[in-house]
Amino acid sequence: MPATPAWPPNTLPRLYLDQPLTQDAHLTLDGPAANYLGAVLRLKPGAQVKLFDDRTGEWLAEIVTAERRAVTLAITRHLRDREPVPDLWLLAAPIKKGRIDWLMEKACELGVARIVPVLTRRTIVDRLNHDRLRAHLIEAAEQCGRTALPDLAELTPLDTLLKAWPDDRQLLFADETGGLSFGQAVRPGPAAILIGPEGGFTPEERDSIRAIPQASGVTLGPRILRADTAMAAAVALWMAHAGDW
Repeated sequence: MPATPAWPPNTLPRLYLDQPLTQDAHLTLDGPAANYLGAVLRLKPGAQVKLFDDRTGEWLAEIVTAERRAVTLAITRHLRDREPVPDLWLLAAPIKKGRIDWLMEKACELGVARIVPVLTRRTIVDRLNHDRLRAHLIEAAEQCGRTALPDLAELTPLDTLLKAWPDDRQLLFADETGGLSFGQAVRPGPAAILIGPEGGFTPEERDSIRAIPQASGVTLGPRILRADTAMAAAVALWMAHAGDW
C-alpha cells in the first residue's frame, strides 16, 4: 500500500521519540534532543515542533519550558496516522563506512519497510554498529517526513536468510550476469531486493539464490553500478511499480 506523501514540506522541526505519544501529554526531553531544540535551534516557549513515535503517527507539540539541559513539551494535536508502508525489504551486503550510512539514509527516504544487512563470501565489512545505523535511519525519517521507521535487522549470513525464506515474498536479486528487466520481474505483493557486495556474488551464491522458487534475477542496465547506487536504483524502480511514486 502506498505511503502518504509528505508534501508540501513544512519548516517545523521534527523529532522521533521512542515512546507512545498521546493527546495533551506533557514530555520532558533531555540529552541530545533538548540540546537540539534549546541550544542549536534556540527555540523559546510557545514554539511548535512535530513529533512522531513509529506507533501512533505524527503530533504537533508546543514548547512549555526551555532550559539549558531540559525542554518540556505539551502535545496539542494529532496531525496524521502512522503511514502505511509498502511491503519491501532491502537485503544488502554491508559496504565501507560512509557509503553504508548513505545507503541507510536513502533506503529510509525511499520508503523501505525493513533492512537486513547480509553477510556474503565477498562482503568486506563483517561488523556493524547497529545503534549508529539506526541513528542514521531516525535522522533520515525526521528530515523526509516519514512517520514509520524501517526495521533494522542484525547482520545475517546469506545462507541463513535463504534457508528461512518466506513462501509469499518475491526475491529480486541484482544479477551482474544479466536477468529480467524490473517490468518483467516484479509481481504484486510482498517483495525483497537483494544487493550483493562490491565484488559481486560468487557463482555458488548465485546458484543458491536462483534455487529459491520465489527468486528472480534482475538487470539494472548496461553499466556497472556501485552497490549503493544499485540499491537506490532498484528500490526506486520497485516503488514506481508498486505505485508509491
